[in-house]
Amino acid sequence: MFHIDLHKLLNALVYNPKDPLLFNSGFFLCFFFAFLLFYQFVYKRKLTRVLLFTLFSLYFFYKACGFYFLFILLSAVVDFKLSNWIDLAKSQGRKKWLLAFSVTINLGLLFYFKYTDFFIGIINDATRGSIHPLKLILPIGISFYTFENLSYTIDVYRGHFKPVKSFWDYCFFLTFFPKLVMGPIVRAADFIPQIRKDIHVSKEEVALGLYLIVGGLFKKVVISDYIYVNYVDYIFSDPTRHSGIECLFGIYGYALVIYCDFSGYSDMAIGMARWMGFSIPANFDSPYQSTSITEFWRRWHISLSSWLRDYLYIPLGGNRKGKFRQYLNLFTTMLLGGLWHGASWNFILWGGMHGTALALDKMRMEIFGKVKKVRSVVYLFVQKSLGLIITFHFVCFCWIFFKAGTFEKAQIILHQLFYNFNAQAFVPLVTNYRNVFGLMILAFVIHFLPKSFETITQRFLAWMPLFGRMLVLILIILLVIQVRTAEQVMPIYLQF
Repeated sequence: MFHIDLHKLLNALVYNPKDPLLFNSGFFLCFFFAFLLFYQFVYKRKLTRVLLFTLFSLYFFYKACGFYFLFILLSAVVDFKLSNWIDLAKSQGRKKWLLAFSVTINLGLLFYFKYTDFFIGIINDATRGSIHPLKLILPIGISFYTFENLSYTIDVYRGHFKPVKSFWDYCFFLTFFPKLVMGPIVRAADFIPQIRKDIHVSKEEVALGLYLIVGGLFKKVVISDYIYVNYVDYIFSDPTRHSGIECLFGIYGYALVIYCDFSGYSDMAIGMARWMGFSIPANFDSPYQSTSITEFWRRWHISLSSWLRDYLYIPLGGNRKGKFRQYLNLFTTMLLGGLWHGASWNFILWGGMHGTALALDKMRMEIFGKVKKVRSVVYLFVQKSLGLIITFHFVCFCWIFFKAGTFEKAQIILHQLFYNFNAQAFVPLVTNYRNVFGLMILAFVIHFLPKSFETITQRFLAWMPLFGRMLVLILIILLVIQVRTAEQVMPIYLQF
């Protein structure tokens, strides 16, 4: 009997492609508490905690993606060396060549795994060729840690900070397991100064971490997974079987699914980092409260949108070279942002639509911002309300192409919306999916709660004794166990 249990334990410890290590898995709960146990003994010894963190992070990454974890080690070695050589280089020309080499290595690796088959398909279509696709498996997290590597070497080149001299410090930054698989994309300038600081976690930070972890679990497992499995997946799998009104609420559902899925995962990452004494910037700020598309991109996937702004939009010229170039730069940045999400024309179209909308929004602000008018409270309320409704529905419209996978499926959904709406199906639809619609309403209510609610909740958790906080965590874990789906729902951004 003991031999069988030991065999099962060994199997659980090795990578399983059908069950990768994710935050919402039972194995991760054991992994995380084992890490915290060891961490309590070493967190005051700086080099020891760096080594412990790095080893646990590499094992976490191995459990998430198998031997692809070696790529992050390779990229860590390359960029650690190149950043120090850039810093020591005497001439500007040598610095540029070293930076160009770093960019080529990082983007080359990303391009090979993520876009090779996509461009083989384009070549085949254009030349009627028959080049066989390589069918490469995309290493988990490669888009995120590639951007972190790039920002690091670029900032060293720009002279924004000195590169670290310890390889283990750089490896710690790059492999930090809470943000390793799906971000947020963390800047070295924000994180590296924290590596060697004295760790002190206040009860307020413990409360904030608990709030983020519990809230993230609730959003990911209770809301996102349930709505996806029990409604959204049916709609997008075969939209021909569903009327327009069913598709419409499927789109609304997906808007909640992708937000709760990704922001929930980000919140858990930030909360776990807080418990360990590290600060990671917020990645979402109630994006569906936005009253313009410009505001939406200040609130949605903040780490990516700010990265694209600082390392793509501004280097392209930003708003410094006239209005037309500004609009073109916005469009180009978002087009490439769409391509970052995946090797598909759907993602490129999604990025292009957002880029066009951002350019038009800048035009709107230029025109109406110069018009001086006395605006009443009622006028401002109507303006904000219309802005919120229009922005939300534009974002939802773009989600169709993001989720559909192919233009054909997106066209079917649009056809159902405009030619087979069938409003009479609303009552039976709500009746048949009352739990799904109830969760959707709850999700929107939570999303539109004022910031003061978060502050009050965090203060209450800080006031509670340790036993009370542990009880809250246990209750949420039990709730997650009760409502989680039979098969693990993979996080949406895991594919990027």
